Amino acid sequence: MKLLVSTSLPTRWGPTLISAFGEKETEVCPYLVLQFGEIDLSHPVLVRVHSECFTGDVFGSRKCECGDQLDLSCRQLAEEGGILIYARQEGRGIGLVNKLKAYRLQDQGMDTAQANTELGFPVEMRTYEKVAFILDHFGIKDIRLMTNNPEKIKALKDSGFNIVERIPVQAESCTFNVEYLKTKRDVMGHLLDLEE
Repeated sequence: MKLLVSTSLPTRWGPTLISAFGEKETEVCPYLVLQFGEIDLSHPVLVRVHSECFTGDVFGSRKCECGDQLDLSCRQLAEEGGILIYARQEGRGIGLVNKLKAYRLQDQGMDTAQANTELGFPVEMRTYEKVAFILDHFGIKDIRLMTNNPEKIKALKDSGFNIVERIPVQAESCTFNVEYLKTKRDVMGHLLDLEE
């Protein structure tokens, strides 16, 4: 993996520097980094590792909270400075088409974990080696990590990063995603505070 290109990108949250990382210059789905302000390595860096969710991030799907998490993260990053790593791991690693198949199974009564296993996948397939490469590229070791996922914390700690603080990224639940969020909390161990 290598840095392919960096350029300025004005966004609705403010000015950023966007960088693409991949294996080759013709990379179709590079990992992306939005850098908000200068990175000050003398202090722990605010970092959000956001796994791609096309339906939530682009179309505003209410079946999940991903688009809202992306917005909340970028708002905080714009205020405080830091980086967002946009990890190309759609559907917890199963890809967009399979995620849509999982959605269909959820419409039939399965939860998100059951739907993935029904399709022949583990509940969680994401890995963080590419994220570690990107953090190393920027020289980031001490991290204030924006996440609700203890597995993400563990993966980065196991890769040698110092997670100084976990910052929750909790979007409001709605009728369409509350059961999904309960599954993330109760089955996957995500650190969520949900009203019952």
